[in-house]
Amino acid sequence: MAKVELKAPIVQEISELLSDAAAAVLVDYRGITVDADTKLRKEMRQNGVTYRVYKNTLLNIAMKGTPFEALSGDLNGPTAIAVSKGDATLPARIITNFDKKGEVIKLKAGVVEGTYYDQKGMNAVALIPSREVLLGRLFGSMQSPITNFARVLKQMAEKQEA
Repeated sequence: MAKVELKAPIVQEISELLSDAAAAVLVDYRGITVDADTKLRKEMRQNGVTYRVYKNTLLNIAMKGTPFEALSGDLNGPTAIAVSKGDATLPARIITNFDKKGEVIKLKAGVVEGTYYDQKGMNAVALIPSREVLLGRLFGSMQSPITNFARVLKQMAEKQEA
């Protein structure tokens, strides 16, 4: 079998992984211990994020013609890819939290909902809370004035009764 025939299924696997993905983040995992890598993979898996290591050339081939093609310039050195089909900011948050714990893992770049971000941009994306938290905050801020208004109306009604 030729090398191309052996690599075609891997390229197809990467293409399927990236199809319908909300975010893909490239990670420099140089220096991470096996124990830390196992913990990272477990956390990614529990949160529905796919974390894999592929050859840079295969990633580059699979990304051609997709919204993730902008990441091709960052495919150098040891690179892992974290892909989320749900929460677009989740892979960046998990990796940043791991980095804060003292593990040697760094964000390289990423594409979040079709927009390319470099390392600094991905660090900013990692600070964005999940969609559920943002919606909760929005509804909480909308509910507060309505609740206060209802209390004022109730107090006015009680005052008029007395």
